[in-house]
Amino acid sequence: MLTRREFIAASAAATAAVRRPSAPATLPAVITTWDFGKAANAEAWAVLEAGGRAIDAVEKGVNQAEMDPGNTSVGFGGLPDEDGEVTNDAILFWGPPHAVGAVGGMKRIKRPISVARKVMEKTKHTLLVGDDATRFAVKMGWKEEELLTEKARKIWQAWKENPNNKGFWNHDTIGMVAVDKDGDLCAGTSTSGLAFKIKGRVGDVAIPGAGAYVDNDVGGVAATGNGDIMMRFGLALMAVEYMRSGASPTDACARSLQRIEAKGYRVQACLVALSKKGEFGAARIGFAPFPFAIRNGSVDEVRRV
Repeated sequence: MLTRREFIAASAAATAAVRRPSAPATLPAVITTWDFGKAANAEAWAVLEAGGRAIDAVEKGVNQAEMDPGNTSVGFGGLPDEDGEVTNDAILFWGPPHAVGAVGGMKRIKRPISVARKVMEKTKHTLLVGDDATRFAVKMGWKEEELLTEKARKIWQAWKENPNNKGFWNHDTIGMVAVDKDGDLCAGTSTSGLAFKIKGRVGDVAIPGAGAYVDNDVGGVAATGNGDIMMRFGLALMAVEYMRSGASPTDACARSLQRIEAKGYRVQACLVALSKKGEFGAARIGFAPFPFAIRNGSVDEVRRV
């Protein structure tokens, strides 16, 4: 638990993030968590620059990370659960109809955010989980495939030999928010989850308002970090509501994250946000800077908060 001094110091750090100059607000635009978000942004930007919709841009951008076998925290190549099985969580939140599709703990299926889109478009439901999500994906035309790469298998084996090594812990969700030329917003997140988690664990990614949230009149937010704690606070939803009340995207993220600190938790967490006007923002709590990637007609770079 945080001492009062630690809480004040952490809050000051979050507040400092508010003062960083933001990128110029133009449409279209996209923001993504982590440094690997730059490659994902490139895929999303190809859609946006051609006049495409934000939903197609987010799906294509997140797919880039999901299909990268070198990325051990997202999709194919992700680190497995305690028994060596890769499971994935994903959500797609489309602004104009305020519609959501999500999958949790899905197995043996590549491109989970695309399955989440099918949940949104082809069912009356919001969230499908586990083997039932896999069966749904197969009905939608996917084939079941092995997701555990040799690289991930070796890391898992090393963990099995030394499970108390905290250096294995990871939480590198890809979270993306895009706004297209028409001002329509979409957010998406995808992850293979906490490395070596117990069977059945699903984090914040698949939960609307936790992993991602969009209000097409206001903006969108995506989250990354310690999902087991973050999902208790509805951080993405709260950040959008702060934006609705007039806060900048960065200020909104910082104020939302401060709710974790106020309850005494010491965790790593980051939110990225994009307003309907194309204003960028990000904030974090924890002990290491979080990289995030931004792109619009004049900016294409990775920053740290």
